[in-house]
Amino acid sequence: MTNLLLYIISVLIWGSTWLAIEFQLGVVAVEVSLAYRYLIAAGLAFAWCALRRLPLRFDWRGHVYFALMGMFMFGLNYIAAYTAQIYITSALNAIGFSAMVWMNIINARIFLGSRIDRSTAVGAGLGIVGIVIIFWPEVQSISLSDQTFIGACLSLTGALLASFGNVIAQAAQQRSLPVMPSTAWSMLYGAILNTGFAVARGKPFDFDPSPAYLTSLLFLAVFGSVVAFGCYLTLLGRIGANRAGYSMVMIPIVALVLSAMFEGLELEFNILVGVAIALAGNVAILASGRRARRAAREAAGG
Repeated sequence: MTNLLLYIISVLIWGSTWLAIEFQLGVVAVEVSLAYRYLIAAGLAFAWCALRRLPLRFDWRGHVYFALMGMFMFGLNYIAAYTAQIYITSALNAIGFSAMVWMNIINARIFLGSRIDRSTAVGAGLGIVGIVIIFWPEVQSISLSDQTFIGACLSLTGALLASFGNVIAQAAQQRSLPVMPSTAWSMLYGAILNTGFAVARGKPFDFDPSPAYLTSLLFLAVFGSVVAFGCYLTLLGRIGANRAGYSMVMIPIVALVLSAMFEGLELEFNILVGVAIALAGNVAILASGRRARRAAREAAGG
């Protein structure tokens, strides 16, 4: 599968998950919903690996990577993100998570020694500017209340934790740990972590049988977890966390387009300008990737 197709699948699926998360909030505790989500996702991922006869036995070093990925990609970051949406709107939460673009660039530089390409930096900057312009009316209406501050801190914390997970996943792939088996084990560790948090906080393991909760849970487990993470982590291994992280900018744009198509959202001037700027950033990121691949081929050719 090409990098572009992996990117498009990840962005399109995750662009619709913000709405699905709304239906997970309320009756069932956040930690419990996440435990359900990743137990289902891990089971499906293990079944896929078994059908494809992919390796599932690894030494303790591999499981250290899987446990860390589970903690940062499927556990703590989602607890922060789900909880943030209790205090702030999904739009503001999307803005907070778009900061992961810069966090990935900085963390990849610190922990993996990745070079900060100028086009990547420019693209990341344009992306965040575009996202802020898109949601400017909501930004203007923010009241500096305790709830807004708490929600913003949780959103940024979730983005930072997810960025750590991205770097760990890239490091795992550099050590030849295969994507889908790594994802299956990491989701299982994430499910165990979320279950532990729920038990420690005394949360009851309730279940909401409503169609909205059940449908959103299955969508998040199957598509938002197994399919999207499988594509994204494959892409991350190929092009690095700094460029793959730009999907966090494109995801809220897809959410806006879906809202315009199915919910009658009016595409006002600020939205059109913000989308144009964010897409320009996307072009810069992709151009950076093409130059990097061309340079690698030239170096390999002597």
